[in-house]
Amino acid sequence: MVEETERDDMTWYRCEECGLMFDDAGDAGQHEQNCDAEEPSYLQ
Repeated sequence: MVEETERDDMTWYRCEECGLMFDDAGDAGQHEQNCDAEEPSYLQ
């Protein structure tokens, strides 16, 4: 599920599964379909 949040006068979309944030709702929706609910791999 993607939640909408306001930060720095912008709307951001945060994946509730892994916490990754997007500035585009389409990107967030596409990520949600492929999210494996683990921490983003770039943090490893």
